[in-house]
Amino acid sequence: MSKQVAHFKTPLEVAQAVADIVVMSASEAIAERGVFHWVLAGGTTPKRCYELLQDADIDWLKVHVWFGDERCLPVGDHERNDVMADEALLKHVAIPSNQIHRIDAELGATEAAALYAEALSHIACLDLVLLGMGEDGHTASLFPNNPALSEQALAVAVFDSPKPPSNRVSLGYKALKSARRRVIMVTGEGKRDAFERVCAGEDLPVNIADSEWCVSL
Repeated sequence: MSKQVAHFKTPLEVAQAVADIVVMSASEAIAERGVFHWVLAGGTTPKRCYELLQDADIDWLKVHVWFGDERCLPVGDHERNDVMADEALLKHVAIPSNQIHRIDAELGATEAAALYAEALSHIACLDLVLLGMGEDGHTASLFPNNPALSEQALAVAVFDSPKPPSNRVSLGYKALKSARRRVIMVTGEGKRDAFERVCAGEDLPVNIADSEWCVSL
């Protein structure tokens, strides 16, 4: 695995560093291609990052937002990643609603994954994917030893998640690996062991080549 690791003292410093990467990536993508395709992660550290971006100098009208994963819960459920993103960022900036590409996870994992894969197939490439890491080394909703890891679709149905809810939708490895840039955020002492295992080369789901890591452990 090829990776660049930046260490920070606090989760807030991680959030600020990643916010700076988002601003820079958006500026570059919009200047070069006229659009910025950005994948959001769930979790506490990404939420802090999104809050920092509310007043960022980004041409939001040229931003398309995608989601790395979603839980199969009703629309508006506060355990959904899109609800967190709405509250932390999306309702505060001028992204057109049709450029916020939500995962229709309320339809069930299989149907929602197929619809999301179809939507993703119409864009050339994702510009920036933000990812977190769980204590077991999972990322998005790609868990160790789960059959979804071997699927080749751009978005995959995930069943029997070790964390509730058991049914989810996740970007597949094909989408993650083809993105122009991947940034993985890791904070919290509980994730130290998994991070050390990653650094030792263990084959965990979060081990995606050519990723940038922003770490506070």
